[in-house]
Formats: sequence, structure tokens, C-alpha cells
Amino acid sequence: MSFTRKEFLHAIGGSALAVIGAAALPKSQALEKKPAGSTLTLGLASYSVRNFNLSEVIQMTKRLRLTHLCLKSMHLPLDSSDEHLKSVAKIVKDAGLELYGAGVIYMRNEAEVHQAFHYAKLAGMKVIVGVPNHELLDLVEEKVKEYDIIVAIHNHGPGDELYPSPESVYMKIKDRDARLGLCIDIGHTERIKQNCSEQTRRFADRLYDIHLKDVDVRGEPGKSVELGSGVIDIPEFIKTLLDINYKGVVSLEYEKDPDDPLPGMAESVGYTRGILDML
Repeated sequence: MSFTRKEFLHAIGGSALAVIGAAALPKSQALEKKPAGSTLTLGLASYSVRNFNLSEVIQMTKRLRLTHLCLKSMHLPLDSSDEHLKSVAKIVKDAGLELYGAGVIYMRNEAEVHQAFHYAKLAGMKVIVGVPNHELLDLVEEKVKEYDIIVAIHNHGPGDELYPSPESVYMKIKDRDARLGLCIDIGHTERIKQNCSEQTRRFADRLYDIHLKDVDVRGEPGKSVELGSGVIDIPEFIKTLLDINYKGVVSLEYEKDPDDPLPGMAESVGYTRGILDML
């Protein structure tokens, strides 16, 4: 009997999926063992489940055995009242999850900068995954110092005039407060035909968040697929994060199947955990 890769991974399920998925299908042939205890914090970027309500987002995050959540505005609107921000933060905490951040949050004028920081503070977030206009970076830096909240600027790949690449972010913040840094979206990085592992090593000193994904082809047409079934060398990328001793959250952003994302997310998380077990 022959199986496609996806049929095989779905068939074996559970912890076996995690271990066998990584053992059978790594692109990197030689993966060094890391010291005992080396690991990564896996989370979920809630854009992955954008067609579901907050309660469903929490349920799916817990089913994936993820502990950290980064909420997009459809799950916690930017114009929420102070009471609602605090209430949602409590709901997430009471569910046993850490609401570590929010984003992607666009900051196109001064009012949106002030709003983003107030929003993050009231919800107890440590990180804003953001896209501030270049002319607002002075103000953003002031707010970072005032609130002691990290801003991880997100690259959006081909067609993005502000921050297409990790380097385009780094060059704007390298001489600013150390709490201004990068959220490297590895899918968009590969869509601009840059190697995400190489870019991660280059900018490790300012790397504060990761959007973990895979794409079907390298270049602008690339579309989201399950981790390990696309063109990104996920094992090498995970090894890179361990090599640089990355301490932030690695958040799955699964853009495929918006009406039924859980199977693909489970496959992707299992694959990632299998790689970590191998390492």
C-alpha cells in the first residue's frame, strides 16, 4: 500500500507522528544533537484561526498543547475598552495560556502608535508584532522606553514597501533601543528568495519573535502548506534557532485552510516537535 506524505502522517497520529514525521522527512541530512534541555517555546499566531471566535481559538491552542498565544485584532479588537482588554487577558490566563503578544499591528499614524501600546499594556502583553511606518519610528522608540514593551517588526516579503525582508527591518532599528527588533516571518522571507536560516543567524541579536510556516514554492507565488511539505528546510531552521539560543516564542502562523485549520496545524506542530526530539 502506498501513502502520500499527508495520508501517512495523519494515519499514524499522536506522538508517533511527531517523532516519525521528523525522522522520515528531514531535508537536512546531518542534525547535531543539542545539549540536554535545549528547547523552544512554541505558540500560535491567532491569524491561523481567523475564522473562529476567541473561545474556539483557546480550545484549539490547548488541543495543540501550545502554551503561548499572540492575538490578532479579530480576536481582540484594537479599539476594545480597557475593561474588555483586561477581561480577555484574564480569560486567556485562566485557560492556562500566556497572552504574550499581539499582531500584526499596523501603525500608520501617531494615534495608532499610542493605541497599540495602550492596548498591549492593558492586556499585559510583552511583545507587539508590528509594522510601524518609517516616519513613526522615533515615536515608537519613545513608547518602547516608556512602556518597556518589545516591538518586533514583521517582514512581509514581495510587494511590501516598508519591510520586505529581515534586513530592511534591521537597518531601520539597529542603532535604536534594544527592545526594537524583528519578527522574522520565514514564509515571506523565502518568498523574497532569501534563506530564512541565514537571515536568522545574521539578525539574531534583535530577533524577538518568529512566524513559523512553510510554503509550496520559493518566490513570490509561494502559498502556505503544512510544515515539512513545502520548500523550507524546517529542520535546519529549528537547528538554527537552537544554535543561536533563541529565547522568544516560535509562533505557528498557518494560513492554509482557514475554515478547517486544525488538522494542518496539528500536523505542523507534530512535525516541529518531532524535529525537536531528534535534536
